[in-house]
Amino acid sequence: MKIYTKTGDRGETSLVGGQRVSKCCERLESYGTVDELNAHIGLLISYQPDAADQTFLTRVQSALFVVGGYLATDTTQRPVRTGNIVTADMVASVEQEIDRLEETLPPLRLFILPGGCAAASQAHVCRTVCRRAEREILRLSATGAEVDDLVLAYVNRLSDYFFVLARKLNADAGVPDIVWRLRRN
Repeated sequence: MKIYTKTGDRGETSLVGGQRVSKCCERLESYGTVDELNAHIGLLISYQPDAADQTFLTRVQSALFVVGGYLATDTTQRPVRTGNIVTADMVASVEQEIDRLEETLPPLRLFILPGGCAAASQAHVCRTVCRRAEREILRLSATGAEVDDLVLAYVNRLSDYFFVLARKLNADAGVPDIVWRLRRN
């Protein structure tokens, strides 16, 4: 299979099932942002010294292919493939990982600034791209496209996970949270 097909040279691409759409439509924006998040996670994994975190992040990357496949399916044209359905177990898995990481951290009492060690900083980039993906999915839904609540729940929970992971990565590196202080001029 060739990597280039030339079928997108005029600004259109195919959804799951072959339907042609503009590359700048809301559906493409939503799953394109999910794909961007997946690439950022790949970079985060390269900074990751902890094997358990690497394993979970790789699971998240696979789950994001499920999310992307769901979003690439116009359900008015064809049903979602079984392998592209986001499940309650997927959401619960992220919640359990958040709980596991939070057990190792001091309670958060103040707002913190994104940053710290390189891995934590990249986790914050993942968090913000994930939030943008969530907004893009909501924009898709606002066009009348059907979006399963579990897709939104998964992406929403995932951004919370990246926040907690960033704190954990800083703690592992011995870098304290950077507390935001209101400046009064």
